[in-house]
Amino acid sequence: MDSFWNPEHFRIDPSRPLYEQFVEQIRADIARGVLGPGTRLPSVRELASAIRVNPTTIMRTYQELERSKLIVTFRGQGTFVTERIDVIQACKRAMAKDAVQKLREVAESIGLTLEELLDLAKKEED
Repeated sequence: MDSFWNPEHFRIDPSRPLYEQFVEQIRADIARGVLGPGTRLPSVRELASAIRVNPTTIMRTYQELERSKLIVTFRGQGTFVTERIDVIQACKRAMAKDAVQKLREVAESIGLTLEELLDLAKKEED
C-alpha cells in the first residue's frame, strides 16, 4: 500500500465524526487528481488497519463516497475511483461553491464584501 494511505495523510479534528472527515479528504484528493479515475482503493480492512481506525468507519466512508458516485465497488474486484469525468467535475464545482461560501462568510464577519476581500488578497500577491 503506498504512502497515500498512511495515518499521517489524514488530518483529524476530534470534534467531528471521523467518517465525515475521511469523506471530505478523499473527495478532495479525487477532485485534485491525487486519486485519478480508475484508481483502486484499499479494501475496507486494509485501509482501516493502515490508518488505525475501526473498519465500520471506513465502510461508512466508502458508502458515502459511493452515494455521491465518486467511487464504485465491483464485487470480487475491489473499489475504484469513478471513471466518470462529469461526476468528478461536478464534485469540483460543489467544492468550489462551498469554498466561495466560506470565504464570503469570513469577509462578512470582518465587515467586507467578498470582492473587497479578494481585492485585498490580490494586493498582497503584488
